[in-house]
Amino acid sequence: MNMTSSIPAPMAKPAPVHPRPAIELQDASVVFGAGEKAVTALSPTTLRMDRGEFLALVGPSGCGKSTILKLVSNLIQPSSGLVLIGGREASARELRIGMAFQNPTLLPWLTIEQNVMMPLKIVEPFKRTYRRDKRGAYRDRVHALLKQVGLGDFANHYPWQLSGGMLQRSNLCRALIHEPDLLLLDEPFGALDQFTREELWQIMQDLYLDRAPTVLLVTHDLREAGFLAGRICVMSARPGRVISDEPVTLPQPRDIATIYSPEFVEMTQGLREMIAQVRSS
Repeated sequence: MNMTSSIPAPMAKPAPVHPRPAIELQDASVVFGAGEKAVTALSPTTLRMDRGEFLALVGPSGCGKSTILKLVSNLIQPSSGLVLIGGREASARELRIGMAFQNPTLLPWLTIEQNVMMPLKIVEPFKRTYRRDKRGAYRDRVHALLKQVGLGDFANHYPWQLSGGMLQRSNLCRALIHEPDLLLLDEPFGALDQFTREELWQIMQDLYLDRAPTVLLVTHDLREAGFLAGRICVMSARPGRVISDEPVTLPQPRDIATIYSPEFVEMTQGLREMIAQVRSS
């Protein structure tokens, strides 16, 4: 009796899953004004960031770096093209965003603890339970973060009692306390002396490696970009557009000695020459 064996057909491989990017600009441009007074701040620009990436934007002044930050945070709308956050238009969804600028902008009449806690008071889902948790779980959250950046003993101080570096540490805590989807940094260390700036680079790196937010940094400091970022985009002179998009291949965590290594110096020198070229063209 002949038996015919039945060999099952091979199973089809599942289609690869491509996660939605955290940030995507699709030919997004920004023009201010109209007619003869129109000023193009950003040429049609395409840019993608995956969740958890740390990207630095560098380029000459007025090239549109801060304009991209405003697009991503939905402070302005693109004149053409699309800005997508998590696969949806930025204007179509609420974003949980943390922001830190060159000036800390802490409220002088509030303590450091109260300043850092402020996003928990106004951002969902935290504000629903703020009245209940502000003296318990939320206070513990604030104190743990302040301790992580070396300010555990300064929660009850006021901004005017702190140094510039301490204020900027507090500012970073306020930007991160509500677990933002995006952390937007606009020259956050630019007003500080070099020693304090390098100290804060290491603190920012530790916070990023610990919390893994998606970070978009605007800076004129090429060493800052190379120390912190996993990717650096160079923009042309106005009207700006991305002309270079390269990964930073140096392993993390990085220490200050990294910025004196031949590989780091070569990278920053290449960025400097590229920016000098686009500035003079």
